[in-house]
Amino acid sequence: MDRIKPYIIPVVVLALAIGMIAWGVSRGEVNIVLAKAVNVCLECIGLGK
Repeated sequence: MDRIKPYIIPVVVLALAIGMIAWGVSRGEVNIVLAKAVNVCLECIGLGK
């Protein structure tokens, strides 16, 4: 039992992260995040608005 205990928290955090990523993808937020990332990058190098 002692060997399993240290792995519980990382496994739970990993499962939650995968769940949240899947939820965001199912809501179509990938395009929104990508568009915002492109805007930030273009503004940082001076090509944006």
